[in-house]
Formats: sequence, structure tokens, C-alpha cells
Amino acid sequence: MGIRLNVIEIVVADMAASLAFYRRLGLTFPEGAEREPHVDADLGGGVKLMLDTEETIRSFRPEWNAPQGPGRLALACECGSPAGVDEKFEELVGAGYRAELKPFDAFWGQRYASVLDPDGNAVDLYAALSSTQ
Repeated sequence: MGIRLNVIEIVVADMAASLAFYRRLGLTFPEGAEREPHVDADLGGGVKLMLDTEETIRSFRPEWNAPQGPGRLALACECGSPAGVDEKFEELVGAGYRAELKPFDAFWGQRYASVLDPDGNAVDLYAALSSTQ
């Protein structure tokens, strides 16, 4: 039997705040998902992003506590162009999300930036600097 990684789960403190953030990144969630303890979005190719509230996790793991300090999870979103990185970064920061890395031209050939979701998880924004890379 083969095993296939097909779910990314994020435990969230505030479902509505997290949905607003991830919807700005283009993910689709069902109408009314803000009131649900668990939601998921199809990322394509059979992969899903799942959001669970802290209360949901505690319902089956009562001893669970939210981690403190910087997160160990990072997501990355391809923005299509270097200008797209700058635009999405400005949109998210303008909407009140915290910047972690301002857009810059990285030595590995990408325009790169990072913002934090409402729970402090890094979400990187990137695009190739040229079509040859």
C-alpha cells in the first residue's frame, strides 16, 4: 500500500480571520464556513488545505495547547510574475496582515516576500525573475 501526502492542516485561533486571509490568496471555501469548526479547500491534484479551530483539536486531544513562538509551517504561493509578488504583498499588508519579509530579488532567481497569516504562519509569495529560470 502506498502512502500519499495530500492534506495540509492548519490549526487556527479564529476561523473567520483565517478564512479572510486565505480567500485573499485565491482559495475557495464554502459559504458560511466562518461558523464551522473544520473547513477545507481543494488545492488541485487531490491535495487539500484544511483549517481546524483550536477547539476542534481539543475535542479529541484535551491536553493540546497552541504552540508558542514562531511557527514551523510555511506555505508558498506562486504569484505569476515579480510584479504579482509586489502587488499581493501590498494587498495583504494593506489589509492589516503582518509583513515578515518585504519583496526582494533573491539570489536563487526569484522575487520573494513573506507575510504572516492570522496565526503567525509564514506564507511566502514568489515568482521567477525571468522566464529562463
